[in-house]
Amino acid sequence: MDEVKSRQALAEKLIELGTKATKPGIDESTRQNGERELDQLVQKTGTFTLIPALNFLIQPGRVPPQLRSKFMEVLTRIPLRPDGVRSTAEFVFSVHPSSTVSSSEGANPQKQGANITQEALSMAAKLIAYPPRSATPGEWYKGIAPQLLALLDGKDGPELMKVAAYVIGFGILGRRQTGAPGTEGWKAVAEPILKAINPSLGTAPKSDSLVDDGSDEVVDLSKDTLLVPADELAQALFRLQALLISHPNPSLSKRLLHSVILPLWSLASWIRPQPQCEERYCQPAQNLLKIYLKLATGPKRLETVIQNLLFRGSNEELLPWKFEATPTGDIQIIKPRRALDDSAVHYEWTDIDPKVDSLVEILKAVASQEDVSSIFTDLFSTWFSANVKDSSTDFLGKDEQDRPDPGNQLTQIKVLQRMMDTFPSQLASGSDSILKMVEPILRQGAEIVDDETVPVALSLLNIVVTAPEFEKAKADKEIIQSIETSLERLSRADAGDTSATARSLSLLLRYRDELDDPSDKPFASTTKQVQDRKTYDLALSYITQSDSPPPVRAEGLNLLQTLIVEKSPVLDIPAALVLLSSLLQEDEDYIILRVVKIYTQLANKHPRTVTSDLLDHYVDGDERSTVDTRLRFGEALLQVIERLGETFAGETASQVAQALLATAGRRGHRPKTEVKQQREERLRQMQQERAEKEWGGEVPSLADDEEDDQNAAEVSKADKELLTQIISGWDSKKGSEDIRIRASALSILAVGIETNIAGVGPTLVTASVDLSANVLTMEPGPEAGILRRSAVLVILAFVRALSSAKENGRRIGFGLTEESSSEIRRVLSYVAGTDNDGLVRQHARDVMESLDNYKLGSVVSEARAAAPDIGLTRLAGLSVDPERTVLADRSNARPRIEEIE
Repeated sequence: MDEVKSRQALAEKLIELGTKATKPGIDESTRQNGERELDQLVQKTGTFTLIPALNFLIQPGRVPPQLRSKFMEVLTRIPLRPDGVRSTAEFVFSVHPSSTVSSSEGANPQKQGANITQEALSMAAKLIAYPPRSATPGEWYKGIAPQLLALLDGKDGPELMKVAAYVIGFGILGRRQTGAPGTEGWKAVAEPILKAINPSLGTAPKSDSLVDDGSDEVVDLSKDTLLVPADELAQALFRLQALLISHPNPSLSKRLLHSVILPLWSLASWIRPQPQCEERYCQPAQNLLKIYLKLATGPKRLETVIQNLLFRGSNEELLPWKFEATPTGDIQIIKPRRALDDSAVHYEWTDIDPKVDSLVEILKAVASQEDVSSIFTDLFSTWFSANVKDSSTDFLGKDEQDRPDPGNQLTQIKVLQRMMDTFPSQLASGSDSILKMVEPILRQGAEIVDDETVPVALSLLNIVVTAPEFEKAKADKEIIQSIETSLERLSRADAGDTSATARSLSLLLRYRDELDDPSDKPFASTTKQVQDRKTYDLALSYITQSDSPPPVRAEGLNLLQTLIVEKSPVLDIPAALVLLSSLLQEDEDYIILRVVKIYTQLANKHPRTVTSDLLDHYVDGDERSTVDTRLRFGEALLQVIERLGETFAGETASQVAQALLATAGRRGHRPKTEVKQQREERLRQMQQERAEKEWGGEVPSLADDEEDDQNAAEVSKADKELLTQIISGWDSKKGSEDIRIRASALSILAVGIETNIAGVGPTLVTASVDLSANVLTMEPGPEAGILRRSAVLVILAFVRALSSAKENGRRIGFGLTEESSSEIRRVLSYVAGTDNDGLVRQHARDVMESLDNYKLGSVVSEARAAAPDIGLTRLAGLSVDPERTVLADRSNARPRIEEIE
């Protein structure tokens, strides 16, 4: 209780000093003293102690408005304190309504006793990432950025690392006003990470300055200047990887990685790294490089890497720098001394082969078949244009360079040779582009037989012609004729192996189509189908590859979602459902949210198939899924029902309602679960007996005593026991269904009834209301509180659906009789007065009010139906409704009786 008293004393002291600082009519000196004392109290009070006190005091009506504004200002600036970001996040997680501890997690210690849900995470991100009115964006982000980056290091645990990544990725860098390059958020959070990897992105650090700073230390100008120490570089790579993987955002990943693509390549392809270097620098750089190359669109993304294959640093005049290995095997960034090394980027010719090998390995991991063909074609075109001897050639009409760089030329030919050896089938898939590229080379080579490019062209032609999918009839006739003519001329020339190869290819090309059986040719697909198939295969590879980082998997889900929205015929619906169901069993929030959305979009065209698949996994007849997994399928099913709307009817609605009723009822039995529970109970008893034997009696609960000492001020012992009873009561007992699943089934059923009550039908709706009434009266225990809440919502959904149908003039074929209405009201009245759950009582009162409104609306409707002509037609000679007036005059016309004298 000491902590409760100290918290009360803190609140009273805050009120006292705050009143002195804000009370109207006091003199200036008193106000300044009050502000100073309040500021001193705030500074010396621990952050996690201060937040609950301020949060309590700013509630409406507790303090005067001017004092509340002062406390609100102090509270909103909490994240600027040294531990403000972490304390703010942990406080939100501990008090947010969505943060709960499941029974399965009760045995494991939680951070601050709360699960981090998506709703709580979003609220914490807004509180931390959005500057208050009392702080400028520059001041705010400079204050919170070091804290967020420190949490991103993971030393405070993986959960807080994910929190920091979410706040940075979605709260700061994910918004245009704070996350665009040049904004305060970008400069505070992104630049410190990126500059440590690519110093060219910022100005020279202070250590590079030669200005006299008053120090007597002698500067050795013969040595290189250290720009980024090895530990700082490793830390930047770790932070960047953690930021992009913890909460993936494909667009943010491309923005961040685009500016460091060459440094990442240099680190990823480091020659002969030591194990420590491989772990700290090479592997993270390879992961980041693969993320970027998979997310960036088109083959152009690799051109920069190929053109700078031997990159080791920058040779810019403003700030030259390069990577350098340390004696311990790490990597650091230095500024080389120009007096001794006029080139900041120095490499050995022996580095080319290892670099080419690294490039090919990355191509295997990230490039699709189409990408490989396009990359090869572009690279070959560049190489050929630099080696062409006849400037009048029609091929790639580019201006010749005076003297091509021999290093680039050697690099390009090495890459081309390695790609031809490694990717023959991928190159053959781009047969049209290869033929267009080969044709002018062979045409020129037929005139200049000793041209060194001709053997390369013949090798490419051999790859294309011998490919099983190549069809001469579908190729461009003019190009084929030109190639055949060039091959004939080359075969007659005396050029040794070149002539023999040309002769063989000429014969093969002439009779190519006759070698294949026409019946074996596949059905010709349209261009759109081919492109969709490539997109589908790419999406599956991104999602299913075990080494795919989270941003790449997110991009794969985006590609799959695009095909679903476009209703592409290449989609294999059963296979897609199997994939989605497997993804929904994972624990990553970014995957779960995207998969649920994909389910709803897929249900637009395949409602029965999707709902049936979701229902099977939700009911879990084979008893293979956990409660959390089943609840995820339930959430997906709920959103699909809402998406279907009035189309939720017929067999689909009947099947769903029946399964939900069976799940929500008390008769559900899960034999496999019962066997597992009995086995766990026997194991628990054996452990208990062994412990009692060791202790010589009852085992003392040391953990409980310690927890009581620490938290007695926050939660009373009775509250703890009640919470334990509720949580333990949720679990399945003796093979019965878990209460959380039953509550979820009733909630989904309520949504289905309110979405389309006519589609569900009178029989199932009646059964749903009866089941809910029985739950409310026969399961009064505290552990069943969530179940009774859902039961009340079913009745509320029923009343709302009836009211909505009546208001819209829809005939649903059934309604609510006076006897049924009285029975429902009797149950609700009893629950509203006796239930031990405050939310259940409130829901019951709300339903009774809705029921009264529905009855009143029915009476009014019946009155209007009985007297349809009640209304105004004339007002003091004025025709209010002319058409209705004429009808009224006709319908009310009666014979007049006149008295005649």
